[in-house]
Amino acid sequence: MATNLAIDDKLLKEALLISGLKTKKDTVNYALREFVNRHKQLEIIDLFGKLDPDTDYDYKQARER
Repeated sequence: MATNLAIDDKLLKEALLISGLKTKKDTVNYALREFVNRHKQLEIIDLFGKLDPDTDYDYKQARER
C-alpha cells in the first residue's frame, strides 16, 4: 500500500541514527511495530490483578521433563 506522508525530517533523521537502519521505509516500519508492541504490552499490564489465579495449577509439574 503506497502512502504519502508528511513526516518531520529532523525526527526521521534522528530515528535513522538511533535505529541504525539504512532506509526511511525500514525506520518508519520499525517505529510503527514498536508503537504497536508497546501498546499491546500496556494492555497486558492493565490486566494484572484483574484475573483470578488458577488454584489447580502446579508449576512444579510443568517443569518435569
